[in-house]
Amino acid sequence: MRPDEPDEPESSSAIQTSITVNDDGGTSPQAGTLQYDNPRGSAELPDDRDSSAISRPPEDQDLLRDAVVNTECENENAVSPAVDELFAQSDLQPFRLDDTQRLSDNEVQSNVPQQAKDEAVSWRDLPNKKQLALLTVARLAEPLSQSSLQAYMFYQLQSFDPTLPASSISLQAGVLQASFTGAQFLTAILWGRIADSERGGRKRVLLVGIMGTCVSCVGVGFSTSFVSATLFRAFGGAMNGNLGVLRTMVSEIISEKKFQSRAFSLLPIGSNIGMIVGPILGGLLANPVENYPSLFGDNSIFGGEAGVLWMTRWPYLLPNLIMAIFLFIAGISVFLGLEETLMSLRSRPDVGISLGQAAISLFGRIIHRRSHRYVAINSNETIESSPGTANYELETRTGLQSAPASLAPRPKLPLRRLWTRNVLCTLLVHGILAFHISSFQNLWFIFLSTPRFNPTDPIPPGHHTQTLPFHFTGGLGMHPASVGFAMAILGLIGITMQIFLYPVLSHRLGTIRSFRLSLLLFPVAYCLAPYLAVVPTSVAPPAQASGALVYAVITGVLFIQVLARTFALPSIVILLNNSCPHPSILGTMHGVAQSVNNASRMLGPVLTGWGFGAGLRAGVVGSVWWALAGVAATGWLTSALVREGSGHETILEGDPDPRKNGGLRR
Repeated sequence: MRPDEPDEPESSSAIQTSITVNDDGGTSPQAGTLQYDNPRGSAELPDDRDSSAISRPPEDQDLLRDAVVNTECENENAVSPAVDELFAQSDLQPFRLDDTQRLSDNEVQSNVPQQAKDEAVSWRDLPNKKQLALLTVARLAEPLSQSSLQAYMFYQLQSFDPTLPASSISLQAGVLQASFTGAQFLTAILWGRIADSERGGRKRVLLVGIMGTCVSCVGVGFSTSFVSATLFRAFGGAMNGNLGVLRTMVSEIISEKKFQSRAFSLLPIGSNIGMIVGPILGGLLANPVENYPSLFGDNSIFGGEAGVLWMTRWPYLLPNLIMAIFLFIAGISVFLGLEETLMSLRSRPDVGISLGQAAISLFGRIIHRRSHRYVAINSNETIESSPGTANYELETRTGLQSAPASLAPRPKLPLRRLWTRNVLCTLLVHGILAFHISSFQNLWFIFLSTPRFNPTDPIPPGHHTQTLPFHFTGGLGMHPASVGFAMAILGLIGITMQIFLYPVLSHRLGTIRSFRLSLLLFPVAYCLAPYLAVVPTSVAPPAQASGALVYAVITGVLFIQVLARTFALPSIVILLNNSCPHPSILGTMHGVAQSVNNASRMLGPVLTGWGFGAGLRAGVVGSVWWALAGVAATGWLTSALVREGSGHETILEGDPDPRKNGGLRR
């Protein structure tokens, strides 16, 4: 205390805490507005901030929440009488802050040891691994079918009308992509509301989305026109609100913030697995009669004299059937093994879980029936059950805590209070990010499939020479199998970085910083991508581009783009999750985010598909890529408006105190 300051009474150095008497006669702190005084004045702390500064064992965490000792005074041992009484009854000791941890007027720091804050979390530390694995399998559904279709979409659209030029097919490809995401945009909020309701729930919405995508795949395979393929894709999108539901379920399964970077990266890992497997299968299985005539063509091993008739009539049905089978298996796995995460439904009997447990029990009895041996027990010995297995048979759920049936319904935040400034800014950045990432994925497979520039038959007519740095055109002219392998590079790089690089750097840099830095890499990748059209190759056009240099440049461009995406996608999911003002509308929040995501993914492929065709006709194929780089740069600038929230910034009457068990998530 400085000499020119007046002496303060001893009682003003501690936070004033109200105590309530429980039914059993004990005392507990009451949530409300906390107030503390110091020599520079007084300040009020709203009850949605973490004000815990008490060192206590985990079993006593519920006894004390609001007692904080202010050390900005001459007597650091001064504690209010109410806090004294509470400490005496709870057998706890106050935690004194040192000079480097003093409380400011604007913020009370949480009592989290620095060593715990800095401790890195490994993959094996994640709780509920079985549930997370099932969510990862469910996440595979959309990117697997989507990336499989992208490997041969250009050629399937061309088979509908062989007279169409490449510029028109690129526009159709954008519309076909947008039909799925456009339908998702119209229904995502509805699925989010159903997932938040007791009549629906997360698991049911997830199952509907997987099975709807399964039906859509089969329909696209049987399509013989652009219109029918578009309708089936739209049906799949309308039934699929899974991305928002999956994000919600991850956040409910993993409540501790220290696990978030790894838990939320599992969804991009699933997406990357789909982007590896899908394009390879799609490229290898597309049009099998033409690609494998000795197996499926005329006078072939499996086709006989006339070939396999259904493969001849529907040349792109086989990869769609394989994707549908995988989706069906994924749906069965989710039905039998995934637990409901909506708190109000966790105690509801689950037929799928019961059937799954019965199947596992039956399978276990069959496997171990012959291995059982009976051993005589000495009558003088006593049998003791271990603490870890004593209550095993009483457990019906392995991962998630069920809500007591006697609890009153939890308060729910009205939808009108969702739209905070941080939510709106985060959704804006999310929309821009989804726009250019989806546009890149659409442009990438179109660019790889577009015929190479041929001076003897130029498109556009009159464009006989390629002039750097801007006046050049054409694509790489790759066939479906080559497109599949080239697109698989995208997923292979992504999954490697997602597992080994992202968790470490994200832990060191923090979510918001790693997100902003990653956004700077997207414009670089988009500016470089079109120059693949002028990379020297080992063969002359119109043959597809090939050679070590071509694949080296492809890998380099994809490395930059995937590096950016590896950090941006999990980070924006965490930012969206933590921007939600109240947990009761978390499913709705992710439904809104998915609607924004789908709107961007609907507009992006259509606009960039049209722009790619216009660039081909004008002889400047890079124009759409450079415009996309400008959009990505705008997203980086806009990210300055985003902050990382706590996920529970609005406190409703009747809420459990969010400071429980370690305080608010910051």
